[in-house]
Formats: sequence, C-alpha cells, structure tokens
Amino acid sequence: MQISYRLERVASNVHYGGVVADIGCDHGFTSIYLMENKLAKHIIAMDINKGPLERAKAHVMEYGMENDIELRLSDGAKKLQKGEADTLLISGMGGMLITKILNDSEEIVGDVKELVLSPQSDVGAVRKCVHDMGFEIADEEMLKDQGKYYLVIRAVRGEEKYNLEEDYIYGKKLAEKKDRVFGEFLNKERERVNKVLNKLNNLELSEKSFEQKRNIEHEKDMIESMIKRLNA
Repeated sequence: MQISYRLERVASNVHYGGVVADIGCDHGFTSIYLMENKLAKHIIAMDINKGPLERAKAHVMEYGMENDIELRLSDGAKKLQKGEADTLLISGMGGMLITKILNDSEEIVGDVKELVLSPQSDVGAVRKCVHDMGFEIADEEMLKDQGKYYLVIRAVRGEEKYNLEEDYIYGKKLAEKKDRVFGEFLNKERERVNKVLNKLNNLELSEKSFEQKRNIEHEKDMIESMIKRLNA
C-alpha cells in the first residue's frame, strides 16, 4: 500500500500495536497501511459519510483484510464502545473538530491508551484538550509534504500541563527535540508576522487595527521565544 508521506508519518506514530480506531478513515488507506506494516492487530475504521466508507470497504476487500478492518458509519467516535480500542487515530481535520470529537466521546476517549492526532489548524486547542482529558504529550513531529507543514501529536495516559501559552500554540516537545522542520516553520511564521507589522506600522490605526497590531506583536514575541529555545 502506497500512501502519502504525511499519512505514513501519522501511521508511524501508532506505537501501542493493539486495536486502532481510525476516526474519519476516508478511503481506508491508513488503516490498510497499519495492518500491512503490523502496526495494529485490528482496526475499527469509522467515517461519518457513507460515500468514503463505501470506498474504504472496496479497498479493504481488494487487500483481503475484511477480518482485520471493521468498518462503521459513525459521527466521530460515537459508535465506538468503551474499552474497545487501545489507540484513537484522527488526522486530516481541523483542530476544533478534533477537540469536539474527543469531548463528545469523553468516556470512550478516557479508556484508550494512546492518541495519535494530526490537526490541520487550532493546534493549541488540541494540545489543551489532550491535557484536560488526562493525557500527556509523549512526542510531536512536524513534517513537510508537498510544500505544506503538518503536525503529528502522540499522547499517552498521564498528567501534564504547560505553563507557557507558546508551548500550547507552537509545541513544547518540538522545541525540546530541536525539530528541524519546526525551525523552518517558525522562520516562515516570523517572516509572515513581520510583513503584517510592517504594513500596520505605515498606517494610521483605528482602535480595531491597534488591537490587531498588539495581538500580532504578542504572536511575534512568542515566535521569537520559541526560535531562541530551538537554537539554544
């Protein structure tokens, strides 16, 4: 099974090797890859839409994995039973949707051993949600695929809180491990905010624009702090 570099890295962050619930499985390729590479002993592949689930079913049958990959029509993790999965895998969604899926199935999520999440936005909200639900972030990885930056978070049961806002927004683990792609991402973010600030500095600001400038300056301070920590 050939999958994108992004999905390969998401799948590679599944470490427990037990039953994986692939939430929002789409075409089913990640589930098939997990089984092919013995990263899971069984998969419960779930999607809210019938169309993707039908495509996933066709791919599962093509690879002869009907006994290994179970397909369920489900809104998030709602059709998952308590204690049924060891790992919850959610990728390719916005961060607020991921937090909603986790919060909507709090009892089920509270029983899994591992979360593998790849939010495409609002990553700070995801990190906070993970902590609030009794998980600690064991590892993070930032990758670049087809010119876009992606994040993979792996969390396990444990108590953890971050003291700094920047750690939630940008990622404490990424700074600690001196992630090279993360450094590249931060430099691009610094360029972006500097361009915005340069434009704002040349304008006569309204109260709303002045507040925007203050927020951008705060964002820049956090980015500079993370770059400093990364290069320490």
